[in-house]
Amino acid sequence: MTPSTLTAPAGPPPTAEAPRGRDGGPLLLGVRHHGPGSARGVRAALDAARPEAVLIEGPAEADALVALAADPAMRPPVALLAHAVDDPGRAAFWPLAAFSPEWVAIRWALDRGATVRFIDLPAAHTLAATDPTWRDDEESADGGVRVDPLAELARAAGHEDAERWWEDAVELRGGGDPLAPFAALAEAMGAVREAHGDGGHPRDPVREAHMRLRLREARKEFGDAVAVVCGAWHVPALARRTTATADRALLKGLPKVKTELTWVPWTHRRLARRSGYGVGIEAPGWYGHLFAAPDRPVERWMTKVAGLLRAEDHAVSTAHVIEAVRLAETLAALRGRPHPGLDETTDAVRAVLCEGSDVPLALVRDRLVVGDDLGEVPAAAPAVPLQRDLTRHQRGLRLKPEAQERTLELDLRKDTDAARSRLLHRLRLLGVDWGRPAAGRAGTGTFRETWHLRWEPELHVRVAEAGVWGTTVEAAASAKARSRALAATALADVTALAEHCLLAGLTRALPVVIRALADRAALDTDVAHLADALPALARSLRYGDVRATDTGALAGVATGLAERICVGLPPACAGLDGDAASAMRERIDAVHRAVGLLPGSAGTAARWSAVLHRLTDRERVPGLLRGRAARLLLDEGGIAEDAAALLMSRALSPAVPPADAAAWIEGFAGGAFGGGLLLVHDERLLGLVDTWLTGVPAEAFTAVLPLLRRTFSAYEPGVRRSLGELVARGPRAGGPGRSAPVTPGFAETTDPGRADAVLPLLHLILGREAHP
Repeated sequence: MTPSTLTAPAGPPPTAEAPRGRDGGPLLLGVRHHGPGSARGVRAALDAARPEAVLIEGPAEADALVALAADPAMRPPVALLAHAVDDPGRAAFWPLAAFSPEWVAIRWALDRGATVRFIDLPAAHTLAATDPTWRDDEESADGGVRVDPLAELARAAGHEDAERWWEDAVELRGGGDPLAPFAALAEAMGAVREAHGDGGHPRDPVREAHMRLRLREARKEFGDAVAVVCGAWHVPALARRTTATADRALLKGLPKVKTELTWVPWTHRRLARRSGYGVGIEAPGWYGHLFAAPDRPVERWMTKVAGLLRAEDHAVSTAHVIEAVRLAETLAALRGRPHPGLDETTDAVRAVLCEGSDVPLALVRDRLVVGDDLGEVPAAAPAVPLQRDLTRHQRGLRLKPEAQERTLELDLRKDTDAARSRLLHRLRLLGVDWGRPAAGRAGTGTFRETWHLRWEPELHVRVAEAGVWGTTVEAAASAKARSRALAATALADVTALAEHCLLAGLTRALPVVIRALADRAALDTDVAHLADALPALARSLRYGDVRATDTGALAGVATGLAERICVGLPPACAGLDGDAASAMRERIDAVHRAVGLLPGSAGTAARWSAVLHRLTDRERVPGLLRGRAARLLLDEGGIAEDAAALLMSRALSPAVPPADAAAWIEGFAGGAFGGGLLLVHDERLLGLVDTWLTGVPAEAFTAVLPLLRRTFSAYEPGVRRSLGELVARGPRAGGPGRSAPVTPGFAETTDPGRADAVLPLLHLILGREAHP
């Protein structure tokens, strides 16, 4: 198993001998990692040789953890995780599945009382390496391409597809002498290494020197009753006769760092190629099936596929399964394969069970060919204190980590769901993104939250990294929040952090964050920065009681920000170009919503309304912002419809350049404010727009078309259709100054009696006392 690369002086080309048994030296079993055929072969070879010690390719420090593999709570796929104590982000994984030859060898030895030892280079050296040649990629240290031994052997056998050749030669064959396949593979690998040396893997001579030293130690203790399970590439090097002095010379002077190792759960999806392990496989679910069902694997696979498709409401009968098996076997015979492989079964599934469609086939590939199996490790496995606290919370809150993504709906009025929300928000602050809030459903303005949860093995590394902040999730999140608050330079970053602290219930960190927020707000004079910072504070103040948190300390800061925005916004809006005006429009919208959320904000709301009035009248303010200010005032009742029509008529007068007029329309009727419905129900405003649009000169129409298209294309199809019908019909007899209904149920004016009927329900929803 190989997490990364080292470099070493080149040695003489290795030679290979057939694997030997108890009487002829140690038994060398070369395998392909995560190969079910190799795993079955290893088990058969060990049953035949019955060694007293089994040596496994893996970090030498893992000897202390091997006994945990016998724990009933240990369920693969799992991985050995090594990380540097002082820098947990420097980590490496050694994954093992139930069909990994190394795992089979470990369990065989533990079940029979044999000694198990790991013989690869210690992780202390691997994680300490700084040489760029110690990386695991496709290029060698000198820039050449690294040799793929399986591809070389497949090419020598006349096959272009190395995966298919290996599957035919090893994974799909069985029976006979259990040692013969290993002898043949050792001889073949010896030939490859004679031709290519280390094959562009300069770290391998160093690792193999350490393996030989560990093998010598085992032979001194157990004689020749020793079996070695390692990658087939290393067998020729382990069989080569060298001196201990020469091997120690290769290891001399290697960098070293203090490390910690443990077992962590792994997933089948992470066993896929290039997911942190250079010799991964593309179909772990399929390989797991081959290992678990050595008899009639095709029939069992088709049955499993049929069960999945039936669960997804696809019509699959027993006759479909029988025909799919026949087709897979026929394809294998036509292609000259010993048994149906993944390609044949996939083709049969597509043709018969999926009726030629790739849509259900994609589901089969995702759920079965790859799979979402998540392993388990016993509680006795070493872990950082933060990981143990997280595990305790997961059990107490019934939040089981799962490899497959699932949706979690939370009601924050329930104690358990509120605690789950706080845990997930604290983990996000620590960089452990186990859960992702769904857009629009995980904000502070609702009693409900929606999360998408998926546990990835790499999150164990993130937890180890976060362990430097504290021994519990709450303490670590609080410490990191305080540190971020003191280090932040942007006001918006501190306000977002304050909101996050409220979501996570970090009451101990909030005072530090608020002090940092007040300091940054007092020094920042940029209106754009103030506008970016206010919305998060307003949400926290308005909805803090949803999470039963005290937000009183934020009120003064938020009110001060709003006052400074009201003073500085009009000058900041003058003379802006198109891009700057668009950015400022977004800020004005956000501040408008924030002012409405500030508790006890009657005075602030009045000052904000005055600011919007000033924006509508200033000629140096871009038309986009003047139109948006007019629309906000109209929606809030700050101006009457007649006043809005007057502002529009001025903005669309012949003296105004068409580009400025189009920008005003975009600000007034565009965005997420229902501009289309406003024009549908107020034909006076629609008539003004129509009159201006038909009067735009031909030479200017091309210039304003993109703005208009952006505005009107954002409307719902039904709204666009209604506007088209109104324009095609023309104005009513009353002229464009009259507002007329366009659909049944709408009157020319508002009916106060019908409107008042919904007020009690609104008061109940908003938690306010109903007014008569």
